[in-house]
Amino acid sequence: NGLELSPRKVEYLKFIFERGGTVKTNDIASRFSVDPSTITKTIAEIAEAGYLSHIPYRGVVLTDAGTRLVTFLIKRHRILSLIFVRSGLTDEQACQEVSRFESFVTRSAIDTMCRAMGHPQQGSCGKITHDEGCRHPDSTTVYRNNRAQSAKQETI
Repeated sequence: NGLELSPRKVEYLKFIFERGGTVKTNDIASRFSVDPSTITKTIAEIAEAGYLSHIPYRGVVLTDAGTRLVTFLIKRHRILSLIFVRSGLTDEQACQEVSRFESFVTRSAIDTMCRAMGHPQQGSCGKITHDEGCRHPDSTTVYRNNRAQSAKQETI
């Protein structure tokens, strides 16, 4: 549902995704100014959840499940940021504000917002990808209703 990890673990996964390939635990520790032993413990927890594979003395790599999760986490950030930008915040302000609470927004809420926004392709901080959740068969009805409502408001 998108709530299974703490905000800090979410940030670690995004960092690993952005780096690509195998990432050394010391690099993660340096990036987040955390003791390497803390990273090792946290990485073990994330790996136990099935999102990472830990290769001793080499580092960590995202599993397929981890890649799917991070793709959603990035989408969540970009959808929420776009809403804030459309509400008047700068790109930087939106990113900062969203980072404070994004880990508490469910996948279903993001999918609903994505449908309501008409499946935007570009957010303030990058391309927005779409998956089956936001393209659910019921989404066309929601989207059509929102478009009709918008058209009605424009004619008034």
